[in-house]
Amino acid sequence: MQQPIPEANTAAPDTAPLPSGLFTELAQLGRAVKHLFGAQLHLLAAELGLARAAVTWVLVAVLAAVVAAVGLGLSLLALIGLLLAKWFGSWVLALLGLCVIQVLFLLGSIVLFRRCMHWMSLPVTRGEWRGMVREAVDKARAEVDVERVKADLSRVKDEALRKAEALKDELLANKPRPRGEGGVDPAPDRGRNT
Repeated sequence: MQQPIPEANTAAPDTAPLPSGLFTELAQLGRAVKHLFGAQLHLLAAELGLARAAVTWVLVAVLAAVVAAVGLGLSLLALIGLLLAKWFGSWVLALLGLCVIQVLFLLGSIVLFRRCMHWMSLPVTRGEWRGMVREAVDKARAEVDVERVKADLSRVKDEALRKAEALKDELLANKPRPRGEGGVDPAPDRGRNT
């Protein structure tokens, strides 16, 4: 399509059309930004998937460790029972001795647990617990604020890309853009006397 060549005595328009290279660069910039954010979201989704899988595998590993520890404890108890049976010469006395050992171990565990609970209930420790809880709550609130900012940025980015595409389409179609708020009215009232 040929464009008419302006004559030398006609006035130049107010706004010269922008070179098409600028539109290409703007379009490339928009695609690059979209690709970057898409890649970041894809990476985040992959990391969250790995974290979910890691939690499952950690639970499986803990279960396996508990089963192995119980098996080891039962094997050690059987070995101790066998040694006690050989020493006492009677299985009844060996089992009784084994029960005494287990009761002593259980009582030691209860005393240690109560001592730890006492240490955790001391005033300084309670203050530390409060501080840790407060810090965790503040961190969670900050993460929520970051998510809000990310959502706002995403919305603004999408809106800017939409406006850039509309502007590009409009300039490519070579139709004049009506001025909105703050601009000149596209069709001024000619009947007004000033």
